[in-house]
Amino acid sequence: MLFGLIFLASIVAPVTVLGAVSTPVADTVLTGTWMGILSLVIFFAAYALIISEEAIRLRKSKPIMVAAGLIWLLVAVAFIQQGDSLSAGVAFKHDLLEFAELFLFLLAAMTYINTMEERGLFDILRDWLVIKGFSLRKIFWFTGLLAFCLSPVADNLTTALLMATVVISVGGGNSRFIAVACINIVVAANAGGVFSPFGDITTLMVWQKNIIGFSGFFALFLPAVVYWLVVALILNFAVPNVQPDPLEGKAELKHGAWFVAVLFLLTIAMAVTGHNLLHLPPVAGMMTGLGFLKLFGYYLQRRDERSAYLAKTMLMNTALTIESRPKAAKAPQKAAYDIYRNLQRAEWDSLMFFYGIIMCVGGLGAFGYLAIGSEILYGGLGPTTANILVGFASAIVDNIPVMFAVLEMYPDMSHGQWLLVTLTAGVGGSMLSIGSAAGVAVMGQARGIYTFFAHLKWTWAIVIGYAASIATHMWLNAEAFIR
Repeated sequence: MLFGLIFLASIVAPVTVLGAVSTPVADTVLTGTWMGILSLVIFFAAYALIISEEAIRLRKSKPIMVAAGLIWLLVAVAFIQQGDSLSAGVAFKHDLLEFAELFLFLLAAMTYINTMEERGLFDILRDWLVIKGFSLRKIFWFTGLLAFCLSPVADNLTTALLMATVVISVGGGNSRFIAVACINIVVAANAGGVFSPFGDITTLMVWQKNIIGFSGFFALFLPAVVYWLVVALILNFAVPNVQPDPLEGKAELKHGAWFVAVLFLLTIAMAVTGHNLLHLPPVAGMMTGLGFLKLFGYYLQRRDERSAYLAKTMLMNTALTIESRPKAAKAPQKAAYDIYRNLQRAEWDSLMFFYGIIMCVGGLGAFGYLAIGSEILYGGLGPTTANILVGFASAIVDNIPVMFAVLEMYPDMSHGQWLLVTLTAGVGGSMLSIGSAAGVAVMGQARGIYTFFAHLKWTWAIVIGYAASIATHMWLNAEAFIR
């Protein structure tokens, strides 16, 4: 709603395009032209379909990818009408490069996460929690704490799904506990994601833009802790302090599970070191680490093939001895490990959704809407108020397009203000279940229990935590607001 008002205001209030916008824009303001207005209509129509994903069962990547293509078609025509046949292509390639770095980085990270899941690491963690016999209130706090601690490394989406699986397994038919515990997990995962470049898409985009260094995100640790603790303390009173039914764990670690975890940590170290010391994009280290994982996958594949061959040989020898060769020949064989199965299991719909969002926002920026939005927000309201409102916009529109829009606006702000908008965009999405990828994913995981309205019931508590985290940041990091 906030950004809708900004765009509508920009149509009726022509403003000179700011030079700080990253995406190349037209020489004259095109926000009031029919093509500019049509591009807004296309974007909001696509976003209406995205918000209705659960109801109409249309995957969110489909409408936004079509919208991106149509918007850039309008951009190209608008530029050509000005006598400029090259700038639209330059602007498109600029935004495509932004997406390519994000895409390859996430693809490598998702493949690692899927491999660790396939090797049983997450199942062991889940079963350990289930069989410990904790009370529901202890499980509420433990899953929240684990979500907060895991999301900086494993990302908030994966962490939220893992912890949601735990509370669903433990909660059984206790819908009230599951709903409140899922809210706590979403809040904790999003909070943990803001003080690490790997914890959320928004922090990753800020890091890749070289706006905040790797260690710079650590300044948001205490504000994130305050945010989660305030919300969790309020939610805690709604959790019954009873014992759940005991469950038996059946998970087993597969060969090489811990080695894959070590490789993942090494990959993260390469991405950070390469970016900080060699000034290479973080994706360079991530893709190199993916290559190491593929080499280890080759070893696992050959090992499984050799094991299968030895098992088959033993069966054949047994068949010859007991004269039951035909029956033994039909024994099922376990499929050898294949790294590409884990690559295929990446969240392709989310990755394509990111493409559509980045290209749509870039196209609107080429028309000049982001420059006007920057002037209205950051010029008229001031950076502090604007950055706080960004958090509320993230809850309504989703934090990824909102943060990308801010990065494309590239307002002139102090380091403390950039930390503030990173904090607000990251944790602000928790105010509604549709405001972050973690919330949307958990709604699908606990369908019918953790719903939009179940989350909305506790939005007031999350807003209190939101205000507390902002106050903590402005108090602890006051010096960063001084240029």
